[in-house]
Amino acid sequence: MTRERCGWARGPAYERYHDEEWGVPERDERKLFELLNLEGAQAGLSWITILRKREGYRRAFAGWDPAVVAGFGGEDRERLLADRGIVRNRLKVDAAIANARALLALHDAGGTLSDVLWASVGGVPQVNRPATLADVPASTPASTALSKELKALGFRFVGPTVVYALMQSAGLVDDHVATCWRRRGAAPPA
Repeated sequence: MTRERCGWARGPAYERYHDEEWGVPERDERKLFELLNLEGAQAGLSWITILRKREGYRRAFAGWDPAVVAGFGGEDRERLLADRGIVRNRLKVDAAIANARALLALHDAGGTLSDVLWASVGGVPQVNRPATLADVPASTPASTALSKELKALGFRFVGPTVVYALMQSAGLVDDHVATCWRRRGAAPPA
């Protein structure tokens, strides 16, 4: 039996990501840090580009260990900009390093990225009911407010659209369309 999916989930890589990760509530700090940086890296590109380079990112950014990434200096930056396994954009590479430093500063202040993100939706996933992909917004007032908060904390490449994509990928919001088998409350496929 063929599973009905959101319209963007076409092809094996997209289907696997859609079925196993997208919209699943995530609270693990390192996984959220990875998603935040990957969503920022995706800006202006297709998500499939990032999915295909995901393992390259994990390798290049020390498994997304923020303590290691925060210590990256000039030689690391040049190594990253020469690495074909990631998107070689100086602003995006610098943002990932700055984001690691912002995350460590947040930890030093007694906070977590998970707490900041989940507070934006009151701690529980916001379940939307889009009938079609056309009904899914690019950003929302919540993503705009969260974007401002993340920027104030020192995070980069966290505009409202990038933040909304993060909210979707980390399961803070559920934007699976009405016909999708992954929509919360939908009957599982037979």
